[in-house]
Amino acid sequence: MTESIHLSRRTVVTALGAATVVALPAWPQTARAADGTATAAANGPVLDSHPATEPSGTHVRDVGGTNVVFQYGTVLPAFDGWRTHEPTRDYLSLDKRWRFRFDPADQGLGETWQSPRHDDRAWDLIDVPAAWDLLNTPGFGSQTAPFGQGTAFSDGYAWYRTTVDVPASWRARHVRIAFLAAGYSAEVWLDGKHLGKHEGANSPFALPVAGALRPGTRQTIAVRVFRRASYTDYTASTPQPVTDDHELPYKPVDYWPYAGLTRSAWIEAVPQVTVAKLLVAAANGRLMAHAVVENHGDSDFDGRITLDPGRGSGGRPTVVAARIAARSAGVVRVVVRIPGAPRWSPAAPHTLTARATLTAGRSSGPRVDTLSTVYGVRELSIADAQLRLNDKPLFLKGLNWHEETAAHGRAMTPAEYDRELGHVTAVGANFIRNCVYNRHPYVYDWADAHGVLVMDDIDTMWLNTAQEKLQTERYGLARALALTMAWNQHNHPSVILWGLQNESEIDADGAPVYRAWLADLKAAVKAVDLTARPVTWASNTSNDPAFDLADVIGFNEYFGYFYGKDADLGPTLDAVHAKYPGKPILITENGTWSVAGTHGPDTTQGTEEWQAASFTAHWAQVAARSAFVAGFTYWVLKDYKERAGYNQDYNGISVMGLLTFAEERPKLVYDAFRKAAVPGGE
Repeated sequence: MTESIHLSRRTVVTALGAATVVALPAWPQTARAADGTATAAANGPVLDSHPATEPSGTHVRDVGGTNVVFQYGTVLPAFDGWRTHEPTRDYLSLDKRWRFRFDPADQGLGETWQSPRHDDRAWDLIDVPAAWDLLNTPGFGSQTAPFGQGTAFSDGYAWYRTTVDVPASWRARHVRIAFLAAGYSAEVWLDGKHLGKHEGANSPFALPVAGALRPGTRQTIAVRVFRRASYTDYTASTPQPVTDDHELPYKPVDYWPYAGLTRSAWIEAVPQVTVAKLLVAAANGRLMAHAVVENHGDSDFDGRITLDPGRGSGGRPTVVAARIAARSAGVVRVVVRIPGAPRWSPAAPHTLTARATLTAGRSSGPRVDTLSTVYGVRELSIADAQLRLNDKPLFLKGLNWHEETAAHGRAMTPAEYDRELGHVTAVGANFIRNCVYNRHPYVYDWADAHGVLVMDDIDTMWLNTAQEKLQTERYGLARALALTMAWNQHNHPSVILWGLQNESEIDADGAPVYRAWLADLKAAVKAVDLTARPVTWASNTSNDPAFDLADVIGFNEYFGYFYGKDADLGPTLDAVHAKYPGKPILITENGTWSVAGTHGPDTTQGTEEWQAASFTAHWAQVAARSAFVAGFTYWVLKDYKERAGYNQDYNGISVMGLLTFAEERPKLVYDAFRKAAVPGGE
């Protein structure tokens, strides 16, 4: 298969005509809030209530031949407002100190804590963004502190409140409140009016505020955040897990479930006719752009879209008609030749900036809205069992990486991102796997700028057959996360693989449930990706019965650690290649562990020498098969915090990293990884 733009004569002709539109989907004027009847799990921990389907109303609609993602009755918008402020829009940052209160008894709704009249002066304070885990958990980053104590183990509900002065000039604007993340789920009110609920700890969302906004006044924003407990008792010798079939992940996993408003938030006021999203794909000297335009007004809009492919592209701005009916969304497609645009690659990560400008009228009308996006020109393909970039074989020297620091949890600062990701380039890696959730937009921008390739992932880890069936047939949260992943990260040249799941259960008799679930997720990402990036997943077996559905075969292997011998990897790779001779193979995880400072023979588990030797043995077998193995992804860049019950001896810190958790001190395997030579290609 080849990642291509699929430009045809029909595409170009369509681009020169009027946009096809669909009416904006219905969304309740008053969204239904949770009724407060949260249920108690075994031994007491609270489970959040769930609607019949995932609560954001995430779905795809065909708009003139382009599949568009909708949430909350509007197009899922671009979230570039965290760093880029368009001149036609107004922004009000919510990154500040909020009022905060835990609600362990789930009394807040009954006592109307969402009301602007509620007296919150006695509440505590918390920064946004921040993880409430770090409010008061002494020794969080230490391997010797007692496990199970502090706000890191405060589960259930907690409330955030703040006030904002809404400009009077926003009366004629479409206004939304955007959150880059809320872990695990969040409900939002404006002056007591429920705007909606979002589920999924690591995906951004934007809630329209029509009907609740009162420009020229001070208004109160209230957010109720929920996190399910992982265990009934964190200090028990045999802790009992708490599960919820609807959630993703549905049970305790081995990465830390940071809670709260962990990434930036802001209010964005845009024109009533607005460019909600700009999807672009660039290859073979051409830029294809799909500008998704929303008309929230009561009158039809007749205007133009001007697409500027950006300085350095060699292309010229192109003008296309844009006719959008009232209360509708349309897509304007434009194809621009960019003969001077340099290709993007890890060795030369050239990026460009395209800008769509919406103007009113048929000729030189006033500017209405603008939206820009960063993109790169590159061709990704699969041929002869090789992953190829710009028609050259690509070998991925990769690292799994968890987004956290001991100081700030998942609410990392730009300086922390730069320091952490700097290790990726320092050890010569050209690839990171976002195990197993979407990252802050900063990470994708960083990868674009530094030429580091990315496999993006969603929170579908360790599902059992029952949850796979539930997600496919009824609840649809897994599909929603897949859709939003592909939609949000679409334009990043660094993103080359969509990851669908990690080590989930495979049912018997041909795996009909497992296969249907993966097919559903694959269809979701393929529906919205104009460039048809390959899909893969991190299987728990090299004998996965659904590998025929994958574009790149991906599996986790721990030979010589959990089972078998280090030397078993080579024959396993040969067997998989013999069964699927046309598909590249990617080792999505391999690693062992060591306690920093523990030294001894390289045959003794837990020593730094053993960890380094194990990596070297696996790397050699993979590199020797680069003709059909696309790469190797080490587990993991840095020791990481976990709630799963099997590693509490070190205060819940997994010690499988190249670096230690808090100090970020390199182990011997860090140097071994750095010295590992990539066998040809970029």
